[in-house]
Amino acid sequence: MMEQLNQTLFLIINATPASPEWLIKLAVFIAKDLINIVPLLIAILWLWGQRKQITAQREMVIKTAMAIIISVSLSWVVGHLFPHDRPFVDGIGYNFLHHAPDDSYPSDHGTVIFTFALAFAFWHRVWSGVALFTLACVIAWSRVYLGVHWPLDMLGGLLVGLCSCGLAQMVWNVWGMQIYKRLHQAHRFCFALFIRKGWVRD
Repeated sequence: MMEQLNQTLFLIINATPASPEWLIKLAVFIAKDLINIVPLLIAILWLWGQRKQITAQREMVIKTAMAIIISVSLSWVVGHLFPHDRPFVDGIGYNFLHHAPDDSYPSDHGTVIFTFALAFAFWHRVWSGVALFTLACVIAWSRVYLGVHWPLDMLGGLLVGLCSCGLAQMVWNVWGMQIYKRLHQAHRFCFALFIRKGWVRD
C-alpha cells in the first residue's frame, strides 16, 4: 500500500515533457545549488556575530554539525538495510536531472537539509527554523519533480534528521563543553591572523 501511495504521489509531482521549460530549469537550480546554504550559514555563524552571541552561535553550529554527521551516517545505514531503486531506474515517470542509479532511500539531500532546518528550529530561532524548513520542502519538491527521488525518500530524510537532532543533543549533553573548548582552540590557531586583524571573531 505504501509503495502504491509512493508511486501515485510521485506521478502527481513529477514533471513531464509538457512541463514549462523555465520551471524545469528553476527546479534544476534548486535541486543542485540551494543545498550550498548549509556550509555557507555554518561558516557565517561560526566566524561572525555580536560578541555576546558568538558563543551561543558556535554551540549551535557544533550541535548542527554533529546532527548532520549523525544523519548522513544513519542515512547510509538505512539505505543499505532498505535498498530502493530510483524512479528512473524502475522506468517510472520522467527524469530531468542526471544522477547515478544508486539507492534512493532516504534522500541524502533531504536528510541534510531537513536536519539543518530542524537544528535551527531546535537550537536557533523558530522563525529561522520555519524559513529553512520551507526551503527544505522546496528542495525536496524539486528532486521529486525532476524524477530522481520518490516522495517517501524525502519523508525518510525528515525522520532521519529528527532522530539525528535528538542524538546530537544527547552527545552535546555529555561531551559538549569539551568539544567546544577543543574546537575553539583550533579556531584560535587556524584564524590567529584574521582574529588579530579583526576580520573574524575570537
